[in-house]
Amino acid sequence: MLTESERRLRRGRRAGAGWQGGPVTTRTGLPCVLALAALVAALALTVTVGGTLGERTALYGWYALDAALFALALVLLRRVPARRAAPLVLAGSVLVAAAGLLAPPRTSDDAYRYVWDGRVQAAGISPYAFAPDDPVLAGLRDGGLFPAGDGCRGWDERRTAAGDCTRINRPAVHTIYPPVAEAWFLVVHPFGGGVRGVQGAGALLAVATTGVLLLSGRGSRRAAVWGWCPGITVWAVNDAHVDTLGALLLVAGLGLVARGRPVGGGVLAGAAVAAKLLPALALPGALPGLLSGRPARRHLVLAGAAAGVFVLAYLPYAALSGAAVLGYLPGYLQEEGYGREHLGRFGLLRLVVPDGWAPWVAGAVLVGVVLWVLRCGDPRRPWRGALVVTGTALLVVAPAYPWYGLLVVALVALDGRREWLAVPAAGQVLYLAGGGAVQQVAYGAALVCVLGVASWRRLRRRAVVRRAVDGPRTGVTPVPDRR
Repeated sequence: MLTESERRLRRGRRAGAGWQGGPVTTRTGLPCVLALAALVAALALTVTVGGTLGERTALYGWYALDAALFALALVLLRRVPARRAAPLVLAGSVLVAAAGLLAPPRTSDDAYRYVWDGRVQAAGISPYAFAPDDPVLAGLRDGGLFPAGDGCRGWDERRTAAGDCTRINRPAVHTIYPPVAEAWFLVVHPFGGGVRGVQGAGALLAVATTGVLLLSGRGSRRAAVWGWCPGITVWAVNDAHVDTLGALLLVAGLGLVARGRPVGGGVLAGAAVAAKLLPALALPGALPGLLSGRPARRHLVLAGAAAGVFVLAYLPYAALSGAAVLGYLPGYLQEEGYGREHLGRFGLLRLVVPDGWAPWVAGAVLVGVVLWVLRCGDPRRPWRGALVVTGTALLVVAPAYPWYGLLVVALVALDGRREWLAVPAAGQVLYLAGGGAVQQVAYGAALVCVLGVASWRRLRRRAVVRRAVDGPRTGVTPVPDRR
């Protein structure tokens, strides 16, 4: 139940009130437009002259500048009248995405695997059947993916077992991507057939996600958290990570769940998981109240729809490739430090428990958070539980790939709890700097940010309630704190 103070605060925000609650003129939009223009210019320079994964030093300064301008633009957006915010957010999203198209991938070579998988499927071959360096597929090679004559010295180039140069990472192993992602690679293939086509597809997905957020009713200013995020330029477009597809499907699915449409929500959520597995962490958020009593019909329908779509997506590829549809997933988990024999993740937990216990403690923490969401989650805000579970999982696992955080950015755009943006930021720091100490410091800072802001918000809410209760006794009308 909202207090009168909170109701007045919300009415003021809807009316486009500024920081002090006064009227907002159209002139207040100019600083935001200028900040947004500076952000786009900085992002354009970041992906053109700001360095590569092979020359990381320059990226630190550019990423810091991008983050500062992003934060400034979001602050100034609060002064823009509500009726003008949505067009500005959408236009900014287009420009932020377009900045990522100005250069080939700079900090990841995953896009080249996407191009290859699309090409293999277009030739009528299962992407799970052969590794890229298999001689059977030699006829599909070209100079874009298998360059010759440059000495194979680029940061994104390596030798195959036969000595050929390629830009495809891990050329000796089968693909790792789930079937919806593979279907997307096939759809994109006719539109360019190269890395530029994949980047263009990433830009379309990013802007489409902004559009879905604007239509969700969660507020155009929140949609800017996604649309203007520097990670969209770098991770979603320039590096073209397929995580963007999973984020789009999940955002749309959670929107349907909140509107009481479990079938459509379950279908889209299942497709999101079949695009990049990681959105499975967000599924408990779509099932709030499941453990608070007897499961409701909507819970069963949603879970069944999600599971059904996931299984159906795998069936055609499984029929062609059998167990090979798992691809390189087991080897990838081992290589990335998730196995007990080569433990490189769980940095925060390893500060307080023995290394051998870390995976088990991480699992226990995650199960506890999932159970809490399933019991106490808000069915009107399924994205809140999804954000808590996903963000917690990334904090305890501490992955080295920042684009995993695209899902967190999308959920923050729905829920509004911006402190969780510290989690993908920690992943970016770790990706550039590397090392166990950096992992612990970066994710430790993110944890402090999340808990600190959550505690501050709780205390502030209690203060508002206290003023609302004490106001009638003293005859003083409480004034909501708009800071």
